[in-house]
Amino acid sequence: MTQTPMDRALVEEAAKKSALIWVQGTEGAPRALWHIWHEGAACLVGDGPDEQPLRDLGLADGGTATVTVRSKDKGGRLVSWPARVVELAPGDEAWRAVVDELKGKRLNAVDADHIAERWARECRVLRLEPAPGALAEHPTDSLAAAPLPSPAITRRPIPAALPKLLARRKKRARKG
Repeated sequence: MTQTPMDRALVEEAAKKSALIWVQGTEGAPRALWHIWHEGAACLVGDGPDEQPLRDLGLADGGTATVTVRSKDKGGRLVSWPARVVELAPGDEAWRAVVDELKGKRLNAVDADHIAERWARECRVLRLEPAPGALAEHPTDSLAAAPLPSPAITRRPIPAALPKLLARRKKRARKG
């Protein structure tokens, strides 16, 4: 089954409105990645210092991936689609066009004035182009997964006083 024009319109509109997409490459767990939608594909930058990691997803030029886009207002899974991975060569015309768009969306870049030069030296810029084929069926289970191991994740019991504080806030909000 191939994608209909409505399927393609759904993919494009959902990807344009969402700041994050979930990408499942040939390896590893799916990961949320920031992106832009540019000329019919989700474009992203990564694998350099201070940028999102892409290599452990198995995203290679000519490879495949599955992209899932969430609804901006509800946060639920809206659409999933097969993608073809295209790595853009630093400096060529397509790379410059994508990087110009990505620069404007890159938040908190330390070297905003020279970010394109750093990306050319140290990073990969990828296009995830919708591939021919049907949109992925929505799974019936939640697909929830445990967070990836990280030193930033800590699990501690909630403070004993927290439930009382929250209850007081609710009570005050109802009165006022």
